[in-house]
Amino acid sequence: MHMNRPTALRAHQFVGFAPGPRLIVLGAVHGNETCGTQAIHRVLDELTQGAWAIERGTLTLVPVTNPLAYRLGQRQGDRNLNRNLGVTPNPVDFEDHVANVLCPWLQAHDVLLDLHSFHTAGQPFVMIGPEDNAGPLEPFAHAREELQLVRHLGPTRVVEGWMETYARGVARRRAAGRGVAEGLLDARYGVGTSEYMRTQGGYGVTLECGQHEDPSAPEVAYQAIRQAVALLGLASLPLAPPSDTFEVLRLVDVIDRESPADRLARTWSSFDPVGAGEVIGLRADGSAVRAPTDGFVVFPNPAALVGNEWFYFAQRSQRQL
Repeated sequence: MHMNRPTALRAHQFVGFAPGPRLIVLGAVHGNETCGTQAIHRVLDELTQGAWAIERGTLTLVPVTNPLAYRLGQRQGDRNLNRNLGVTPNPVDFEDHVANVLCPWLQAHDVLLDLHSFHTAGQPFVMIGPEDNAGPLEPFAHAREELQLVRHLGPTRVVEGWMETYARGVARRRAAGRGVAEGLLDARYGVGTSEYMRTQGGYGVTLECGQHEDPSAPEVAYQAIRQAVALLGLASLPLAPPSDTFEVLRLVDVIDRESPADRLARTWSSFDPVGAGEVIGLRADGSAVRAPTDGFVVFPNPAALVGNEWFYFAQRSQRQL
């Protein structure tokens, strides 16, 4: 049956009478990641019922950022919205149309909280940007503010190195001549919501709240929204103290699936530790994909599309929060 495609995005905005920071919260950037949507609806109910109120600044809530993927119950509609994000003068894919609405919304805010979940089991974690720098890949000037936000969101596992890892993956695809579909050879392929936010002078994080079906993931998302609001002073909500201890890891590589016959060596969970030389996956010809050093398997996806990210490899970081 033909399904009419969505033709609009819905946002709920609360603007305090007093000036203050502008926070935007996104749910369902990927349509099968619904913990953020559930948490945003819970916050909306509280605001509507008067349980608490926005007093200063701006809070914008987007429960479903990719309505086509959400309606289909899958990660994407035509393509991955959270890659190569930007304004498109001549939109073709459904996600191009979404981006043309979403990007100006991001530009109009100071802080982003993007709520996600992941495919296999594992504990929640936060993806952060680089340290302050003026380099060509991801120049940034708000690392201190971004880390302050991370300290109060709840999860204590933190992951960095996203853009550098994507640049490495793009270079490998170009060298191998693979990945033309979905813009996988584009140097901007790694730019998602948080990365785009940083290019516009703001800051923001991607919070991975747990496995897609984990019943505790919506609670992680809900508490993170409230803590972000409290930290930024948008409402009179209690601010919980930050954790004393954080585990910081750095992504160092992304490995693509090259054939439908490629298979992971076992059922991995995100952040499973591996030793140097340990077999992580097997290619169609039987050759082993091994850990280059001691490290961690991140975002393993046994059902990854050919030419897309199969798993990531991370190591411990020296960065301090």
